[in-house]
Amino acid sequence: MQVTMIVNDVEVTREIEGRLLLVHFLRDTLSLTGTHWGCDTSNCGTCVVWLDGEPVKSCTVLAAMADGHEVRTVEGLAKGGELDPIQEGFMQCHGLQCGFCTPGMMMTCRALLDKNPDPTDAEIREAISGQICRCTGYSTIVRSVRWASVHEAAAAVNQ
Repeated sequence: MQVTMIVNDVEVTREIEGRLLLVHFLRDTLSLTGTHWGCDTSNCGTCVVWLDGEPVKSCTVLAAMADGHEVRTVEGLAKGGELDPIQEGFMQCHGLQCGFCTPGMMMTCRALLDKNPDPTDAEIREAISGQICRCTGYSTIVRSVRWASVHEAAAAVNQ
């Protein structure tokens, strides 16, 4: 079957098998390997991407279901060569260690900040509750999101 979708602002059309998962379409067909494939059961959250602006676990979405929709991956966060504030926050506050969970974590956290620009620590922890990180203990991830929130607010004031 043929699918057409917008991935990171670029229209793509490919022939696929109907049973192909979105995570494999992104990684294997489009070579967008920033989206990681972890548990295959939707438990870990490493595969989170956006489908029409909403975070989804791409290991539970068929690529055919994304036909006619917009997908954004971690590769699509940076704009014009500038890192997204959530990417900067993870870098500045050491929100990653091994990096395996980081793409899905960043996509989830970016979606949170888009809906709630000044989340509490509890709201951040709730937002990432569907993600598993085996390295950081989550404190540095929460600090990273707070950093991004503060810096986005400061940038908005200075514009």
